[in-house]
Amino acid sequence: MFELLFAILHFLLFIGAFGFAFYTLFTGDPLRFGIMIACLTAYYFLVLHKAVKKEIKRKRDQRNSP
Repeated sequence: MFELLFAILHFLLFIGAFGFAFYTLFTGDPLRFGIMIACLTAYYFLVLHKAVKKEIKRKRDQRNSP
């Protein structure tokens, strides 16, 4: 149960940071937008990408198994 709550909270914070990055772009601060998007992209590939690929493979294997 804790893992699910942690994942949901983590996802909401990630989406919130992404939304705030676009908010800064629309308010006229493209440098802050660029820095935030670069950091979020690096974070995704350094931390989340391996787990996302693993989960996609698990779902695919589960769907294909009898």
